[in-house]
Amino acid sequence: MNIEQIRSLFPVTKNAVYLNSASQSPLNTLVYDRLQAHVRTELNPVGKKGFDRNHIRVLLSKLLGGSSEEYALVTSTGVGMGIIAQGLDLKKGDNIVLPECEHWNNTFPWLQLEQKGVEIRFAKINKDNSIDPEAIEELIDHKTRVVAIAAVRFNSGFRPNLSAIGKMAHQKGAIFVVDAAQGAGMIPIDVEKDEIDVMAGCGFKWLLGMHGTGFLYVSKRVVKMINPVLPGMYAAEKSYYDLSFHNDSRKFETGTIAYSLFDAWSAGLELLLDIGIKNIYEKVLENSDFLIDGLRKKGYQLVTPTSKQEERTAIVHFNAGSFDTTKALYEKLREQKVLVTLQAENIRVSPSFFTSEKEINVFLNLI
Repeated sequence: MNIEQIRSLFPVTKNAVYLNSASQSPLNTLVYDRLQAHVRTELNPVGKKGFDRNHIRVLLSKLLGGSSEEYALVTSTGVGMGIIAQGLDLKKGDNIVLPECEHWNNTFPWLQLEQKGVEIRFAKINKDNSIDPEAIEELIDHKTRVVAIAAVRFNSGFRPNLSAIGKMAHQKGAIFVVDAAQGAGMIPIDVEKDEIDVMAGCGFKWLLGMHGTGFLYVSKRVVKMINPVLPGMYAAEKSYYDLSFHNDSRKFETGTIAYSLFDAWSAGLELLLDIGIKNIYEKVLENSDFLIDGLRKKGYQLVTPTSKQEERTAIVHFNAGSFDTTKALYEKLREQKVLVTLQAENIRVSPSFFTSEKEINVFLNLI
C-alpha cells in the first residue's frame, strides 16, 4: 500500500491539512465502513451473532505484544488506570514514583491514593523536557509499589526509555505501569521486551479508533496482585451464587461496551498491522525531522527534546515567544484549515503516517 492509497483512506486530507493526531486520529473509511455495516445489522438483527470480544484482544496483542488473554477491553485510558490504582492493595507507607507533569490520567488515579497514606513521589524532568531514567531510579526504594510513566509525553512528545525504567522498577520489586495513550500505534511497543506489567490506552488517537474504545493490559506476572473493582458479567464464570473471577485480564472487564465502536475499531487495528508499526514510526520520524528543521530555520522556540532520535516521536511542541503571539498563530492556522492543537502555552503539531511533505510545507509557509 503506497502513500497515496493510504491517504485515500483519510478523507480529511482532501479538505484540510491535518496535523493533530495526538489529539484525535481522523476517521478513516475502513473504520467508517465497518461501523456502518455493524449499524445495519441492528436494523435487521435476524441471524445476528454475538460480538467477539476476543478478536480485539488478539489484534492488540499482535500490535503491542503479550498474549490476548492479558488484555481487557475498557472504554478509555483513564478507566484502565483507575481500575489498577484502586485494585492494588496499597496502604500507608507505600509509595508510587512517576515523573512530574504527567497527563492527568497518569496522575489523578495515583493522587487519590494519598487519602490512604500512600506517598506520591515526582521525579524531576530536565530543562529540555526530557527525562533521565536515573531521576526516577533515585526515588525508588523498598517501599515503592508502582513506577508509572507515559510511553510518550503528551506535553512534549518525549519518548522515555521504557525498558530501562521497567528494569529499575523490577529490581526493587515494584510494578511498572505505562500510559500508552500517546504511544500505542505510533511507536514500537513490546510489553514483554519493555518489561511492562500494566499498560492502559485508548483507541481514538494513534490506534485509529473512536472515543469510547480502549484497552488494559495486565501481565500474567502481576494479574493476581490486582483486584477487580467493577466486576460485571464478563469478569467471572457464570454463576448465580459464587464469584469465580477469570484468572486472566478478563476479570477487569465490566458489562456491555459499545460493540459498534469496538467492531469498527478492529478495522483500524487491522490497517495498522497491514502497514506495520515499524514503517509507521519511520514515516512519522521523517515527518518530524522535516518539521523540526523548518521550525528551527524560522526561529521558533522548540519545546520538544530533539537531541536524541530514539527519544523523538510524531509530536512536536513549539511556541512563538509569547502566549499572545502563539495563540494568534494558532488562530491563523485554524482559519487556513491547518489543524493543530493549542496546548498550554505551546502549539502541538502531530503529523501522522498519512501526512505528506507538501502538507508540512503548507504549515511552514503559513508560519
